[in-house]
Amino acid sequence: MNVIPTAIADVFILEPKVFGDERGFFFESYNAKVFAESVGIAPTFVQDNHSLSRRGVLRGIHYQIKNPQGKLVRVTRGEVLDVAVDLRRSSPSFGQWVSCILSGENKRQFWVPEGFGHGFVVMSEEAEFLYKTTNYYAPEYDRTILWNDPDLAIDWQLTEEPILSAKDQQGTLFKAAEVFA
Repeated sequence: MNVIPTAIADVFILEPKVFGDERGFFFESYNAKVFAESVGIAPTFVQDNHSLSRRGVLRGIHYQIKNPQGKLVRVTRGEVLDVAVDLRRSSPSFGQWVSCILSGENKRQFWVPEGFGHGFVVMSEEAEFLYKTTNYYAPEYDRTILWNDPDLAIDWQLTEEPILSAKDQQGTLFKAAEVFA
């Protein structure tokens, strides 16, 4: 596995070794030992999630304040712009964000640690998005920061207005959001 550092420490892009021939391809999408050796941490994943979204759907910026989740995310079909926002007040990169393109073609994965907000926008006709989490979903701790918050100024690479859920339309401004210590 190739580990690509990002501008924010603790957030990584992971490229698996893909073996392909005329029959198709094979790759190991997750191996705890390889992950720990490559990234230097050994998260315990407790839940897998899978979503399907169409072009222009923007999901985020989501996080759980008292039940934080680390996420290992990937796309199996289509393409998304994936974003991680540092919400750790004690971090030198507090309030900063990084992004990467995840697609079924590039097979990259994005490690979003606990203490970060996460979101993505679909850039292809459809995208299937899979992610492993280090903690269970707890709706009572679920929080959303407004996707177009002016202080964060995330470049979503949008060419038209995104398709948003009611939850994402009503997100909190970053200045007023609950964040991590």
